[in-house]
Amino acid sequence: MASAREELVRLLAQNSFRLGQFKLSSGGVSDYYVDCRTTTLNARGAQLTGRVFLDEMQSRGWRPDAVGGLTIGADPIVVAVAVTSGSIGGFLVRKREKQHGTGQRIEGFRVQGARVVVVDDVCTTGASTIEAIEAAREFGFEVIGAMCLVEREEAKGRANVERVAGRVPFVPIFSAAQVRARYLEMSH
Repeated sequence: MASAREELVRLLAQNSFRLGQFKLSSGGVSDYYVDCRTTTLNARGAQLTGRVFLDEMQSRGWRPDAVGGLTIGADPIVVAVAVTSGSIGGFLVRKREKQHGTGQRIEGFRVQGARVVVVDDVCTTGASTIEAIEAAREFGFEVIGAMCLVEREEAKGRANVERVAGRVPFVPIFSAAQVRARYLEMSH
C-alpha cells in the first residue's frame, strides 16, 4: 500500500499537472502549470492533503492552534488539515477586508496570540504566503511555520517568504520537479 505522501504526489501528477504554455499569476510564463485545487478539492485528495500536512507538522514538533492562508488556494488545505486533526482550527485570509458585516479580513478561527501555520497550494514568488503571514501577524497570531503543497523553485518564492517571515520555517510538501517527474513517469 502506498504511503499518503506517495499517493498524494501521484494524484497531483494525474489531476493537477499540465504541460504547455501558461501565464502565471506572478506575470511570468511557464511550460507547465499545477492547479492543486483539482486535487485538494477531490475527496481522496483532500483526505491525503490533510494527512500529509498534519504528518509534516507533527514531524517538526509544530503544535499549532490553527492553520490558515490566503483565500482561495489555501481554503481546501485549511479545511482538510482541520478535519483530519480533529482539533486544529482553521482561518482564511481575505484579499481585503469585508466592506459589510463585521469588516473582518481573517475569517474562522480568531484567537489573538494563537500559534498558527500559514498554508498555500502553490508557491511561485511567495506573494500569497507573505500576504497571509502579514495579515495573520497584524491580527495578532504568532506564525510558527509556513507550508505549501507545491513549490515552484525557479521563482525564489522560498527566499522571499523566509526574508519576510524571519525565523519562521518554510516547508514545501513537494517541489514542482517532483510532481513533474511523477507526471512524466506516469505518461510513459
